[in-house]
Amino acid sequence: MRSDDVQTAHVLVIGSGGAGVRAAIEASEYGETLLVSKTLAGKGGCTTMAEGGYNAVLREQDSCEIHFEDTMKGGAWLNDPALVRILVDEAPERVRDLLRWGAVFDVTDSCEVAQRPFGGQRFPRTCYAGDRTGHEMMMTLIDRLHSTDVRVVNEVAVVSLLKDDDRVNGAVGIDRNGDLSVFLADSTVLATGGGTKIYDISTNSSSGTGDGYALGYQAGAELVDMEQVQFHPTGAVFPYDARGRLVTEAVRGEGGVLKNAAGERFMERYDPERMELSTRDVVARAIATEILEGRGTRNGGVFLDVTHLPRTQIETRLPVMLEQFLQFGVDIREEAMEVAPTAHHIMGGLRITAHGETTVPGLYACGEVAGGVHGANRLGGNALADTQVFGKRAGESAGKAGKRTNIADPGQVEAIRKWFDTFAEGDVSPATVVRSLQTAMWEGAGIFRNAADLEKTLGIIDHLGTLRMKAATPMNFVECCIARHMLVHASLVVRGALLRKESRGAHVRRDITQAWDGQTSPYGHTYQSLTRQGIEMGVKP
Repeated sequence: MRSDDVQTAHVLVIGSGGAGVRAAIEASEYGETLLVSKTLAGKGGCTTMAEGGYNAVLREQDSCEIHFEDTMKGGAWLNDPALVRILVDEAPERVRDLLRWGAVFDVTDSCEVAQRPFGGQRFPRTCYAGDRTGHEMMMTLIDRLHSTDVRVVNEVAVVSLLKDDDRVNGAVGIDRNGDLSVFLADSTVLATGGGTKIYDISTNSSSGTGDGYALGYQAGAELVDMEQVQFHPTGAVFPYDARGRLVTEAVRGEGGVLKNAAGERFMERYDPERMELSTRDVVARAIATEILEGRGTRNGGVFLDVTHLPRTQIETRLPVMLEQFLQFGVDIREEAMEVAPTAHHIMGGLRITAHGETTVPGLYACGEVAGGVHGANRLGGNALADTQVFGKRAGESAGKAGKRTNIADPGQVEAIRKWFDTFAEGDVSPATVVRSLQTAMWEGAGIFRNAADLEKTLGIIDHLGTLRMKAATPMNFVECCIARHMLVHASLVVRGALLRKESRGAHVRRDITQAWDGQTSPYGHTYQSLTRQGIEMGVKP
């Protein structure tokens, strides 16, 4: 295993989804920028998979104040109000950036950007490109990235951040050959995305393993609200290898209705006013309840029906969904889809300021790896806006930071090398560890939670952490590192769930009775770092 490859830059960006690429574009205006991607830049992560759309206030009858209120209410008032204000105020200009750079969104007959309704929002404010919005955004961003002088390193997984005293000054990565690379920088931006692959059923790609949460935590950064995991209401339930594949909220935004096995439109029982366009946490719990109480389909889901819509509407506005289900042998123009909740998004993450600064000097964060923006439940369409608003802010802030003399600490690099040596001597495959973790998290830290199951799950995670993983091939070294990151991430989720002794947003504790809702809750953020953990008291937006 070699570690003689040392690369330097003014700004190091870790992650190549929507937030990472936007951060790199902005940082490049201030100095040499290096982007490191675990996959291929623009190909991995969640942004390119995002189907529904991008929330922005573009109509006179809508307003940023209403978008702010909808986001705070949707997040059960756990959101950081200052971050939400930035999101809603700057999202319109950031979508205009994309349009100026060549993004092609659907338009109305009057050539205005088309907007569809999404759950928990009082106005149709979700801009879209059919049901492939994220893909359109990523292609535009990658094209823009190629017009800069940003250096891109593909297929290198960052395994540890480097520090000079209390300041992050770079990172160490490993490639598929098992070789180490050292990256030194004046500023480092974490934009590694989410991590719901810690669950058995997830919408995330294979790269959604929560590396950034583990990297930040192990470097001393503080994380907030890690217990807040969004389960998207509608994931495919069959065939088996397609379980959890996202069925976009755009289906419900276009008029799709949910029915149980008896044909009842059951959302009338859970939110008769908003029905299928209730917030994701409400719809996910409603579907889970229907299934648990025996009103689900034989495949363990419920029906999502668009057969009443015009065929042309389905073909033009939901082309990806149509194609996906045709591959499953289902023509959604003529028969209903079967769906069930699937792990989708981490609302918590590294605590950040308005400029993307974390609690560790020299380290910035943006996108899904950062916490505070979405509170206890994210509104559909706010994530893509988040990538651009805070990707720009973090990249600019990192770029404007002062230049330093950065030298790799040989002791830190050597410690990582010795850590890798343990993988050569292990006896358990990383795939076995990951599979056990995913099963434990799905069973013990899912939609409905209680202290006993959470404690049991934490015990399993701790036990898995004692196993000696085996790297049988060079590629296995990467897999062993990712499995370690997943264990750290899962532990943060479960510990946060134990800290929050209330039900709020996506976090539901069935063993706790409370006399408050999110707006009147006595609790604020949960927080976890190497030096402290707890829950804020008496903090109100």
